[in-house]
Amino acid sequence: MTAKKSKTENIELMISDDEKYMLAALGESRKALEENEVPIGCIIVGGDSVIARGHNLTQTLNDPTAHAEMQAITAAAAYLGGKYLDRCTLYVTVEPCPMCAAALNWAQIGKIVYGCRDPKRGFSLFKPSLLHPKTEVVSGILDGECEKLMKEFFAKKRKAKTIRKKNK
Repeated sequence: MTAKKSKTENIELMISDDEKYMLAALGESRKALEENEVPIGCIIVGGDSVIARGHNLTQTLNDPTAHAEMQAITAAAAYLGGKYLDRCTLYVTVEPCPMCAAALNWAQIGKIVYGCRDPKRGFSLFKPSLLHPKTEVVSGILDGECEKLMKEFFAKKRKAKTIRKKNK
């Protein structure tokens, strides 16, 4: 547990390590948002340290595989000097897609913590699980904040599309 002072009240609130690290992943998702990317961010923790960060770069790189998780997996493997992340935890704002889940399987990630579900494209829609059998999964950490960022992003996209249609 880590103590964090609230800005609105001068009291100390206790937040879990999962919440602390999910806040860091949310920071990465805001970077994606600033780049007009789908606001998904992630970090990978090894021991007690953040060893890798990533956010969506699919538009920037014109690469459909440039998801936040893929960026972070590559960075973590380079940092550790090996492809297995079995002693690491991935924190991601949105449930990983099947492609990322399969990559996390190959990396043998120890634990995945995600914020909000992806009811249309999340890995949990597929049975049997796409993850490594030893991977632990925790969901719903700061899910309201994670989901809000996604909903606001897509609402803005839909509104811009409607305005473009009206101006034609």
